[in-house]
Amino acid sequence: MAETGKFDVVVIGAGPGGYPAAIRATQRGATVAVVEKEKVGGTCLNWGCIPTKTLLASTELIAHAREAEKFGVKITGIEADWTAIMERKQSVTDTLVGGILQLLKANGIELVTGAAMINKDKNVVVQTADGERVLETSKVIIATGSDPAELPTFDFSQPSVMTSTDALALDHIPKSLIIVGSGVIGSEFACVFSTLGTEIVMLELMDRMLPTEDSRIAKQMKSSFRKMGVDVRTKTTVEEVLEYKPDSIKVKLSSGEELSAEKLLVSIGRKFNSAGLGLDELGVETDERGRIIVDQAMETSVDDIYAVGDVVGGILLAHTATFEGLVAAENVTGGNATMNYHVVPACIFTTPEIGSVGLNSDKAAEQGIDVIVSRFQFGALGKAMAMGEDYGFVQLVIDAKTDRVLGAQIMGPHASDLVHEVAVAMHLGATAEDIANTIHAHPSLPEAIMEAAEAAHGKAIHVAPPRKK
Repeated sequence: MAETGKFDVVVIGAGPGGYPAAIRATQRGATVAVVEKEKVGGTCLNWGCIPTKTLLASTELIAHAREAEKFGVKITGIEADWTAIMERKQSVTDTLVGGILQLLKANGIELVTGAAMINKDKNVVVQTADGERVLETSKVIIATGSDPAELPTFDFSQPSVMTSTDALALDHIPKSLIIVGSGVIGSEFACVFSTLGTEIVMLELMDRMLPTEDSRIAKQMKSSFRKMGVDVRTKTTVEEVLEYKPDSIKVKLSSGEELSAEKLLVSIGRKFNSAGLGLDELGVETDERGRIIVDQAMETSVDDIYAVGDVVGGILLAHTATFEGLVAAENVTGGNATMNYHVVPACIFTTPEIGSVGLNSDKAAEQGIDVIVSRFQFGALGKAMAMGEDYGFVQLVIDAKTDRVLGAQIMGPHASDLVHEVAVAMHLGATAEDIANTIHAHPSLPEAIMEAAEAAHGKAIHVAPPRKK
């Protein structure tokens, strides 16, 4: 006989969408259980955001050490210890996983380990290591996330072919690497391994790398990658695999060229984890890719069943999943919240970093909005020069009629931090003049945002005026 338990809300998935939803529902008085088949923290904490940023922290330190002499500091014997780097990555991850487990316990949330499905009565049936368990409930939040997408071109059982998850478990630094896809994941791994000495060829099917980013950002990032020694080839893909070996792979490119490397990393997006949940039987609507369809309240086509995070598609970011989870938790416990995607900052932890929010000029044009695009180069900023990180720029996209800030793209030092000033300004409906009239500390990196705002009205002090004809 199956073990049972009764809960007001059951959350399936304990990633950045699921565990905040569970905590918020508990804060609102509900009894809650969370089902997780792998590790709490989900992809972000265990196989994505945190592990990659931990690796990047190590490789960025190596890169800075190599340039120390430019700052008057002599360092010799710089060497990467891959085993120690990976041990630190795991330590950071384990510490954060432990923190989430403590939060769930402190909030009185029951964690059930196993694979879940929802039956016709909306109860959640979990296949645990000890047998089947039925969690009686009438309200469910699905937060099952996504996995790395695979291409049929490649045999992922071969040791030379990797997903991003596989790359985070490597026991050595590969001598050479082919990266298929130049999006966020591929670009961040390129920065990690190029710093460690891996010879990298990056292939992108589209006509530019980082194809979803602003065109100016994409162009300058390709130039930056070239300086790092990463060979970025756009309008190029793998036509077929010519040979698999335990320690290498040989492929034929769409250009006709044959290319060999020790490893090949496929980073072409994510696939939605909605299979096996019993959604068809319940009548929960999904699209042809398995994405769960939800409304602004994060509710599915079936009453009292909600879905959040990557599995609903949209903006596949951990912080978006968290806010979706909070909205779902409010509503599943009798609230009336809606999800607003107007201001969602996005960050890419490459070298240099990229931070963006809202519209870029191309998206504004698609929407028929007349905009002013104003820029300020970090090369003209005192703090950036002092740091030795004066590459890149701040770009503001401003409504030409109202002066309201509609978006920003930042490429340069601490871009992932700086973009939040613009995000807050957008959330409050601020204008470029509002930013320009706000005193910014000197010397500081946020001054670049102020300068870009001033430049929109021709008032920038540190930008040379156009030459008179």
